[in-house]
Order: sequence, then structure tokens, then C-alpha cells
Amino acid sequence: MIALVLGSASPRRSQLLRQINLSFDVITPDIDETPMVGEQACDYASRMSKGKSVAARHLLEVDAADAAKRHLEVVVLCADTIVVLDNEILCKPKDEEDAVNMLRRMSNRRHTVVTAVTVSRLADGYQESFSVETEVNFRQVNEQECRKYWLTGEPQDKSGAYGIQGIGAIFVESIIGSSSNVAGLPLRETADCLARFGIDCLAGNE
Repeated sequence: MIALVLGSASPRRSQLLRQINLSFDVITPDIDETPMVGEQACDYASRMSKGKSVAARHLLEVDAADAAKRHLEVVVLCADTIVVLDNEILCKPKDEEDAVNMLRRMSNRRHTVVTAVTVSRLADGYQESFSVETEVNFRQVNEQECRKYWLTGEPQDKSGAYGIQGIGAIFVESIIGSSSNVAGLPLRETADCLARFGIDCLAGNE
């Protein structure tokens, strides 16, 4: 039997996994998310997802022996999503002014959302990692809209200061690529990867 563990506190990722018929446990690995000097955006996202995977497995190691006794194979999924504009990583906003600045910079422009995903087995540490990029086109957004959006509370914990799965969708004119990737987890690619670890999203329909 295979047990899936999501190494993320993100409610959006939990919702997305449930959307594709998966049950799982949740743990929250804690790592330093400070970008390195000169680090490229894709490299940063990849390093974060792999770092979270290592930290998650360390948290689970105390349960590894018990899992083995119960013939339970544990698979861990970790991910990191970033917003990139002008080769700069737009992190979670520090305050209202930071959020307004980010949104105004993205106004009437295209930015990139990158999600790096790492899936690993607890028993032997085998892992696979991949990244998915989606291009997002924003409509013109004025300052008043940005400030009203901040007051909703939605931008405060979002990279790039918006959430496409929420109110922030009103700013998105179009996307090129995976929409679920912008929300935090590219579902098609994730399902393909999990299948290689023996987890079938359609198993419940057999």
C-alpha cells in the first residue's frame, strides 16, 4: 500500500490534489527560503522544492520503521511556486506598498509563473524533480484596484501578490500553459510523475 504525503502548508495545493482524486497526509517542512546572490529563478524554485523534500523526509524518518512494519510505502510530494518578472523573483509582499508595487509592475504585461515539484520515496530516498512554466498576461490594473485588493487579505501570502484561484483572477487577461500551475501545482505533470511512483489518480474509479 502506498501513502502520499504533501510537504506543504498551502491550502491551494491540498485543494488541487483532492481535485484529482488523491488522499494524503500533510506535513510542513521548514527551510531557509532566501535566494542566493545571482541565483536564477528556475534554479531557485528547484532548490526550494528539493530542500523541502529533504526536510519533509527528515520529519517522517521517525515513522519510517513503523511504515515498513505495516508494509506501507510512503511517497512525499513537495513544490515551490514563484512569480518572475524581468528576471526578478517576486516573493510574498512585505506590506501593502510592496504588493501595490508588484501588481502595478505586472499591469498590462506578461509575467512567468514557475512551479518546481519534487516527488520522493521515503524508504530509499529516490526522487524525481521537474519544473513547469506558465505565461500570465495581466490587464491594466490601477492603483486603487491594487489597494482595494490588498484589503481583501488575499495577496498577503501569495508570491507576486495575487492568487489566480481567488479574486486575483479578475486581473488575468489570459494564460499560456497550465492554469493549475499558476495556482501552485501543475496537475497533469504531477499526476504523470505520481503514476511512476505507483499512485493512480483514477484508481478510485476502477
